[in-house]
Amino acid sequence: MKPGIITCAAPGLLGVQDASRLLLTAGLAKQTLWNTPSPQAAAAGAPGWVVGAAKVDVTPDYPVRLNGYGGRRTEHEGVAQRIFAKAIAIGGDADGPAVLLTVDNLGVRAAMRDEIVGRLEAKTGIANSRLAICASHTHRAPMLAGVAPNLFSMDIPPDHRERIQRYTGEFTDKLEQVALAALADRQPAHLAWGYGHVSFAHNRRNMVFRPEDHSLPVLQVTDVDGKVRAFFTSYACHCTTTAFNTVHGDWAGCAQEQIEKDFPGAVALTALGCGADQNPNPRSTVELVEQYGRDVAAEVKRVVEGKLTPLTGGLECRAKTIALPFAKLPTRAEWEEKAKGPAEAIAYHAQKNLARLDRGESIPTELSYLVQAWSFGDGLAMVFLPGEITVDYSLRLKLELDSQRLWVNGYANDVSCYIPSERVLAEGGYEGGGAMVYYDRPERFAPGIEERILGAVRELVPETFQRPR
Repeated sequence: MKPGIITCAAPGLLGVQDASRLLLTAGLAKQTLWNTPSPQAAAAGAPGWVVGAAKVDVTPDYPVRLNGYGGRRTEHEGVAQRIFAKAIAIGGDADGPAVLLTVDNLGVRAAMRDEIVGRLEAKTGIANSRLAICASHTHRAPMLAGVAPNLFSMDIPPDHRERIQRYTGEFTDKLEQVALAALADRQPAHLAWGYGHVSFAHNRRNMVFRPEDHSLPVLQVTDVDGKVRAFFTSYACHCTTTAFNTVHGDWAGCAQEQIEKDFPGAVALTALGCGADQNPNPRSTVELVEQYGRDVAAEVKRVVEGKLTPLTGGLECRAKTIALPFAKLPTRAEWEEKAKGPAEAIAYHAQKNLARLDRGESIPTELSYLVQAWSFGDGLAMVFLPGEITVDYSLRLKLELDSQRLWVNGYANDVSCYIPSERVLAEGGYEGGGAMVYYDRPERFAPGIEERILGAVRELVPETFQRPR
């Protein structure tokens, strides 16, 4: 990994495509904005926030296996694009600062987030609910220990494991560094946000009902003179445009790169919405991944020249850990039968669980799941949901809450496994339960998962954002 290179920042329309019903896409005229004071910033008056931004290069400078594709079993063959961890720190509140991190990686585990929270709490007093880590889910970033550990359906060679562990330790240190750098960079600022729309995500499930969410929310940070210092945006689509065995941030990396070219001195953070069942379409070429990045960057430009909503009133952060029960676990005899089966991934997964039983270990019956919500006064409710979460969650939340003031992020804080909606769970398939073996989860989820998660969201989001049920 490169030495500690940290860079700090210088000095509502909802677009949703549903395959058969419910929500229509709102089209917007194309416009352009360069890094000059926006009309909204000029009209915003005295700044109500102190905000800092920073980024750190997390590109490895040694061979390490990439995550995302089980058939790719050698270490990476070079760097096609540098990858980053980035942070926005928002402070000045009576409750202390809040930090939003984005990482160019398949995802982080809850244990890594806990480690970062512990370090930051000791040094800055930051509370658990006031740290959010969002992943771009690029499938061309180094593997982190514990993330999709059964992906390759075989044991990882010791030398490969050693370099994965090395990178994981360095990556954790970098997350702490970039958070501290953003906190140190805080200065008076304006916050504003708006909705845009891009359309390269397509539902990849072979079903009749194939919903999609093409909304592109954008958060803008400007200084007292109106100059853009940072952006945060997310889109519900896998970062799987290409699968080459080289390091690359996929469409999210290209979007960040282009936004930072368009707005010199700004830090661009890009993450995912509820895109577990969404793929770029078409895909597989370098030209396409670059085009999708340009599409996102162009829409960010257009949105910030439009009528952004200034955010005022302080930041309230809430979090709640719930339990998501698994379905009835296999018996030992059933594990033994699976271990002899022809499917490599299922057999390997069963062998791992038999080894646990042989060691006298218990197999977990539920998944710990952290639901998080940040509300910016009455202007915006931002929800963070862990795991590879399917698009139904964002669509349903936009019906139950005020869609014009709602932002739903997936792949946040712990990319533990796929999180299907009740519909997807019943349909089955890869997202409905088939992928659990790669994340080393013992069984698919029990029915009721969707209402457990959405019930926690409704509990955490202030009442002013909620519609009557």
